[in-house]
Amino acid sequence: MRIPVARASTSFKALLRPTMTSAVVVGPPNHDQRQLPQQQQQQHRRGCGSSKGRKEGMVVIVGATGTGKSKLSIDVATRFPGEVVNADKIQVYAGLDITTNKIPICDRRGVPHHLLGDMDPAAGELSPDSFCLLAASAVAGIVSRRRLPVVAGGSNSLIHALLADPSLRRRCCLLWVHVEGELLEEYLDARVDEMVEAGMVEELSEYFQTPGREKHVGLGKAIGVKEFGDYFGKRRTFSEAVEEIKTNTRRLAEAQVGKIRRMAEELSWPLRPVDATEAVWARLRGKGKEAEDAAWRRHVLGPSLEAIDLFLTEKRLLLEEEEEEEEEGGGGGEESLLLPFSPATELGA
Repeated sequence: MRIPVARASTSFKALLRPTMTSAVVVGPPNHDQRQLPQQQQQQHRRGCGSSKGRKEGMVVIVGATGTGKSKLSIDVATRFPGEVVNADKIQVYAGLDITTNKIPICDRRGVPHHLLGDMDPAAGELSPDSFCLLAASAVAGIVSRRRLPVVAGGSNSLIHALLADPSLRRRCCLLWVHVEGELLEEYLDARVDEMVEAGMVEELSEYFQTPGREKHVGLGKAIGVKEFGDYFGKRRTFSEAVEEIKTNTRRLAEAQVGKIRRMAEELSWPLRPVDATEAVWARLRGKGKEAEDAAWRRHVLGPSLEAIDLFLTEKRLLLEEEEEEEEEGGGGGEESLLLPFSPATELGA
């Protein structure tokens, strides 16, 4: 079904009120502060505005599967410049590159990626706490190289845990890549067909012959493993397996969008939405790479770069104000900019 671009854009604007100010400071969940020693509570109440323990900013990109988060993260990282930290809880594991839809090395344009296929799947499932430790280390390394950290992924529980981590208090530019629902479902179905053509079945067939595969608790949850496991076990037909993958992928996207809405509406995250609907529509309708790229630049990349530029400018000005206040003995703090986080477990997986 053809989705008129004008109507899709209009419905997108109603998702949430536009947030023009992207520079915010993320802090720990309020409920955690009660359990911290008094000295740490005082540090959290002061915010991360003072130069003592001050952290640089980072860009965080969220969105449902298939909306273009990886593409945007690379576009951003090539312009500022920066490095990408993966926040997809399935893509962190090595293996099943087609099934988990990891962006190929040839498409990364030389941008360094962290936590993308780095984990041994036999080592157990990566918890949000462990992810935070690894991601915080990666971000610190990126900042030490004077580059911009760009965190991107569809696992909102990992994103939430990372931004709620008291040890990683950084100003964030939060971007939400969105595609109109019906069109995204159509695109996800087409993407599954492309993955099958690219060798997904052969990849999974080889995977099921891997010794110790039963220890792959995390990687084993990838969409496609169970479905084709049933096909290889003759419990369903090939077409049934493919249709089940499409159904589960659409359900995943719907759940991801629901959690992102909660971030914006219930948790008051100042997400900056960018609309990839027209770019996806151009691709699905065979309008050509030039039309697809033009729509991407106009509706996604352009607004994203504008938001990040504003964020970096505000961050620089804020740091200058803080330095002046400290020289005058004013101290300076940003309690009003701390996001009212709730426990990461509230968002689910």
